Amino acid sequence: MTDEAAKPDRYAARNRLLPPLVSQLVGYRPAWLKSDLAAGLSVAAVSLPSAIAYPAIAGLPIETGLFATIFSLVGYALFGPSRQVMVGPDTATCIMLAGVLAAAGVGQTDRVALTLALTVVVGLLCFVAGALRLGFLANFLSRPMLVGFLAGIALSLIIGQIERLTSVDIRSSGLVRPVVELFSRIGQVHLLTLGIGLATLAFLRVSRHLRPSLPASLVAIVVVTFISYAANLESRGVAVIGPLPSVAFQMHWPPLSEVLDVDLVGGALAMMLVAFGSGAVTARSFAMKAGSNMDADRELFGFGAANIFSGLFGGFPVTASDSRTAVNFAVGGRSQLVGLIAAATLAIIVLYIAGALAYLPTATLGAILVSAAIDLIDLRELRTLLRISRLEFCFALITMIGVAVVGVLQGVFIAIAATFVHLLWSSSHPRLALLGRIPGSAGLYKLHRYPEAEPIPGMTVVVLQSALVFFNTDFAKQRLLTIARAARKNCSWFILDAAAMNALDSTGIAALEEVRAILAENGIKFGMADLNSRARRLIDHAGMTDRVGADMIFTSAEAAVAAFEAQPSVTQPSQQPVSTDPS
Repeated sequence: MTDEAAKPDRYAARNRLLPPLVSQLVGYRPAWLKSDLAAGLSVAAVSLPSAIAYPAIAGLPIETGLFATIFSLVGYALFGPSRQVMVGPDTATCIMLAGVLAAAGVGQTDRVALTLALTVVVGLLCFVAGALRLGFLANFLSRPMLVGFLAGIALSLIIGQIERLTSVDIRSSGLVRPVVELFSRIGQVHLLTLGIGLATLAFLRVSRHLRPSLPASLVAIVVVTFISYAANLESRGVAVIGPLPSVAFQMHWPPLSEVLDVDLVGGALAMMLVAFGSGAVTARSFAMKAGSNMDADRELFGFGAANIFSGLFGGFPVTASDSRTAVNFAVGGRSQLVGLIAAATLAIIVLYIAGALAYLPTATLGAILVSAAIDLIDLRELRTLLRISRLEFCFALITMIGVAVVGVLQGVFIAIAATFVHLLWSSSHPRLALLGRIPGSAGLYKLHRYPEAEPIPGMTVVVLQSALVFFNTDFAKQRLLTIARAARKNCSWFILDAAAMNALDSTGIAALEEVRAILAENGIKFGMADLNSRARRLIDHAGMTDRVGADMIFTSAEAAVAAFEAQPSVTQPSQQPVSTDPS
C-alpha cells in the first residue's frame, strides 16, 4: 500500500474519538473528490437493481427497498468506521425477514409496519452489542456455517422465483414440493414470461463471466423495461410491476409496544447475528485488501446506524454488501462521501424517473434474484471444505439443508447449534502426541509427523495440545493411561509437556493427580514441563507440586530429557501392567 493510500487510515487513528465521517474528512484532499464522485455514481448504479428486486423476497412493496438502500447508506456513512464498506439490502437478510414475517402471520399493511419496527430493533441490538464489545461473537459463525447458510438461502430463493418466471400460481412450500407442483401444472406455464426470465438470466450470467465490470442488472432493467413499454407486453399476459405509489421521504416512528415485543426481538436477534456475521466477513476481507484493520465493535455501531436509519425512513434490515463494496473499492473511493453521493443519486432517481419502472416485467426481477442466488452458492469453498475436512463439509451441508428444508430462522438455529456441538466435541477430545528426537538434531519432535524421530529410551514424553478443563479431563486421562500402558516395558519417567496447555482447572488437576498415582503404583515417575504461570500456581495451591516433587517440574520438555539422561543410573521400570483403577 502506498503512503498516500495509507494516510487516510493514519488520520482516522489520530482522530478516533471524532464521529467516523468527521475523522475521515480530516486531511481530506480535493483531488480525492473525483474518485469519491465516480465511486458514488457506480455504487448507485449497482444498488438500484437490488433495491427494486429484493423487497419481493419478503413480500414488501418496492419503495421499501428504495428507502432501505438510500437511508442505510446515509446511516453507515455517518457512523460506520470503514472507508470501503457499502451497506444495503442483502439476499440472506431479506429471506430471514420473510421468515420472521411469515411466522408473525400479518397482512400487507401490518407487514410493512412490523418490518419497520423489526429493522429498528435490529439496529438497536447492534448498538447494544457494540457498547458491550460483543463484536467477537461474529467469530462463532464459522466459515463452513456461513457457506452452508448462504447456499441454503440460495436454494430457497431460487425455488421462490418459480411463480415470477412461469406465471404459475405455486401454492406449496418447501424445497421439493414447489418443483413437483410446477411439473404437474407444466401446461400452465406462460411461455413469453418464461422466455423473458430465461433470456434475462442468460444475459446476467454471461455478462458476469465475460464483462464482470458491466452493471448487467441495471442494463437488463433498462432494456427489458423499454421493450416491455414498446411492445406492450402487459397486454400479452406478461406481469409487470405496475405504477409505484407516490414516494415521500419522511420519518416513521414504530410503536414502542412493537419494539418491545419479545417474539419480534427474538427474530431481530437472529437477523442481527447472521447479518453482522456475514457483514463482518465482508468488512474484514476488504480491510485486509486496503491494508487496514477491521474493528468489529465499531462496525456494530455502523451497522446499527444503517438499520435504524433504514427502519425510521421506511426500509428493512440491511448489512454490508459484497458487490457494492467491491465496486467502491475497485473505483477507488476514499471516504464515506461515496455512500452519501450514492444515496443522493438514488434519491434523484426515485423522485424523477421511478415512474418508468411500472413497465418492468416481474420475470426480470425473478431472473435478477436467481442470478444473485447462484452467486451465493460457493462451490469452490465447498470443494475446499471437502478436501480439508469432511466433518466441516458435513456441517456446511447440515446448515444448507436445514435452511432450505425447515426454514431460514430454524436453519439459523440449527447452524449455530451444529457449530457449538462441533466446538464442544473438538474441545472435549484433545489431541496428544508423543515426542522424540531426530538423530543429529536439537529439540524434540512429534513421532507421528517425523518418521525419522525416535522415542527416548526409558522415558515417555507426551504433549497435550489443548486446555485441560472439566469437559475433557476424562478423555485426556484415559489417553494418557493408554499411552503409559503401551510404553510400560521401557518407561521409568512419564513427562507431560504442558507447553500447549493454555488452561487448567481443579477437575484437570484431579485427573493429573489420578494419573500420577496410578503411574506411581507401577513404578513410573510422573513429571510436568513448561507449565504456564497460572497452571503452576494452581498445582502449587492444590499441593500437587509436593506429591509430584519439585525436581519433576521442568521448565521445558528438553530440560526433562536432560535431567533424565543426567542420572548416574536409570532404575529399571516395573514390568507390571498399568492399572486404570486408582484404588
